[in-house]
Amino acid sequence: MAELSRRNFGKAAGLAAGPALLAGCSAGASGSARTAKAAAAARTWRVTGKALAGLSGFDSTLKSFMLAREIPCGQLAVVRKGKLVLSRGYTYAEDGAFTTQATSPFRIASVSKPVTATAVLRLVQDGKLKLTDRASTLLGLSTTADARLKDVTVLRLLQHLGGWDRDITPDPMFQDAAIAKALGVALPVSKANIMKYTSARKLDHAPGTHYAYSNYGFLLLGRIIEKVTGQKYEDYVRQTVLAPRKITRMRLGRTLTKATGEVPYFSSYTGTTVFDNGGAKVAYPYGAFNLENMDAHGGWLATAMDLTRFAGVYDGGTSVLSSASISRAFAKPETGVNADGWYYGCGWQVRPVTGGRNTWHNGSLPGTYTLLVRRYDGLSWAVLFDQRQEGDAASYGDIDSLLHKAANAVKTWPAGDLTSTYF
Repeated sequence: MAELSRRNFGKAAGLAAGPALLAGCSAGASGSARTAKAAAAARTWRVTGKALAGLSGFDSTLKSFMLAREIPCGQLAVVRKGKLVLSRGYTYAEDGAFTTQATSPFRIASVSKPVTATAVLRLVQDGKLKLTDRASTLLGLSTTADARLKDVTVLRLLQHLGGWDRDITPDPMFQDAAIAKALGVALPVSKANIMKYTSARKLDHAPGTHYAYSNYGFLLLGRIIEKVTGQKYEDYVRQTVLAPRKITRMRLGRTLTKATGEVPYFSSYTGTTVFDNGGAKVAYPYGAFNLENMDAHGGWLATAMDLTRFAGVYDGGTSVLSSASISRAFAKPETGVNADGWYYGCGWQVRPVTGGRNTWHNGSLPGTYTLLVRRYDGLSWAVLFDQRQEGDAASYGDIDSLLHKAANAVKTWPAGDLTSTYF
């Protein structure tokens, strides 16, 4: 799971190339014998959901983007100054295949991180946790292998300053077989197994000195939430972060079981199952990684409009976070602003711009590409897809600039609000 899409995911991960991407959304994790070209010829374009007048540029942007990349299922929601003005499902698939609704849940991958960060900030706001609290003390992690683990605080976990660097040491969230072998346990490995394995290895950097995106750090934040609250991570988040916003559709996803109405996921790669020791080859989104273990860093299901509704917490004026907590979320880390002019706050990427700041997060897993954007001018949007860029295919990250362009092209924004239709 990356904060940015990887152009050579399959090559870098040593995955086997599987069947061509499926034509439609009906076949689930099974393959397709037809070529991608023939499959694409049989597809039709379908749009569901609602949009207020004057926003057709968003529809045309999604259509051209999805057709060019042969994406079966997509979803977009747009909010302006707290009002939902577009909530759409898009399908490029064969007639009779799964049709994406505005209410269809998608895996959101790393867009889960702002959700987890919000829950942590709420605990801090309520006086149940301190940003200076140490992860090793809270969770009883052994510091024998590296005493520097004692310096990993809650704040450093939120800002990816814990010292783990997947460019140096492989991301433990994708090392199930190695962890099982090292610990002498059978697959599937548990979150506790991952923590024991990782704590027995040295950090790649001294905590607080180097930004390195860490899924594992957010796994620890999920366990801290459970330790402090005595509740399951999902339960606390749904009760404290989502319920006040009337968000009821969001829930944790499962690797091998679909939620009601959930879209299927597509990848051209296969991998070895991490759910047993049988060694079976599976479609990558359906068993070659363990989504359940990724709960706090990448495990949520949501609709695009759920995410824009959630993002409204950071506009202020809700019971979820105070203005002080929101300011804390967007404060610069101890490492400062990077050379590209942005930094990672508490669960959000932040770019200061004229007139305010833009904040965002994207997510990427085999079978998933997602993006949530909050703009300085009161606009926000979320876009979700059921496959991601692989190999030398066209970049999915391009959707970011394309949606900014579509938003900038709107001369007169509609005055209505679709919120009551869906919440």
